[in-house]
Amino acid sequence: MGISAKISARISAQLKKYQKVLEAAKQRDIGEADTVTIITDFLSDALGYDKYKEVSSEHAIRGTYVDRVVTVDNKKRFLIEAKAIGVELKDAHVKQAIDYAANDGVSWVVLSNGAMWRLYNLRFGKPIEKTLVFEIDVLTCDCKDEDVISCFGSLSSEGYSKGTLTELLNEKQISSKYAIAAVLRTDKMVEAIRKEVRRLSGIRLESEYLSSLLESEIVKRELVDSEEAGAAATYVKKLQKAADREKVDVAPKTADVPTAPLATEAPSAA
Repeated sequence: MGISAKISARISAQLKKYQKVLEAAKQRDIGEADTVTIITDFLSDALGYDKYKEVSSEHAIRGTYVDRVVTVDNKKRFLIEAKAIGVELKDAHVKQAIDYAANDGVSWVVLSNGAMWRLYNLRFGKPIEKTLVFEIDVLTCDCKDEDVISCFGSLSSEGYSKGTLTELLNEKQISSKYAIAAVLRTDKMVEAIRKEVRRLSGIRLESEYLSSLLESEIVKRELVDSEEAGAAATYVKKLQKAADREKVDVAPKTADVPTAPLATEAPSAA
């Protein structure tokens, strides 16, 4: 993901440090305010933000508020909704931050209890759609794991500036179990399965039968009917359309070759 060795080393070292800090905090069962303090320090120590200039709390409309806002060069980068370290995170917890983000046009939201970090990307429509980009448990993660460092590196001050969050989003979207399930159920994949079955056995199966079998018997129900599945299916269709357009654009055009006139029968010799 383009994270430098220097940033990777910093994140890895700070993850190891904060594992001890968070374990002690969990043992003490600290409240939300103290958890927010740890999150703010992590933003500074691990992710490279100036906690005095770039990390702040900000009130929203109608008295609601988000716990932290990360702002760089007067532009909000992402919002953080925090819970006490002993609280199990749920999707409902991030709703307030999403409402705030929608009012301010901020596309990235973090939900964290200090130990667990979830990053969401928002797509503003009716309704607003959210995509879980990553979920990392700092307490149990491998501090040197490339994927962990890549995720936090993309959220860091330096990584965000290089646009790696968008790259990370694209990678996570297409590699998710929901997206792979959606790809598996596309017409081209069903046709490929049908042809392979015929090649192996000589038996012809109908595409409709295979599609139904995949959706009802093979692919898990949550990968077909959930909110995440719907978003993944939409994303895969978008990629398909883009790929089809690209294929049309690069296809060589057949040159107009003039048709030779038909030869007439030579006159017979007198």
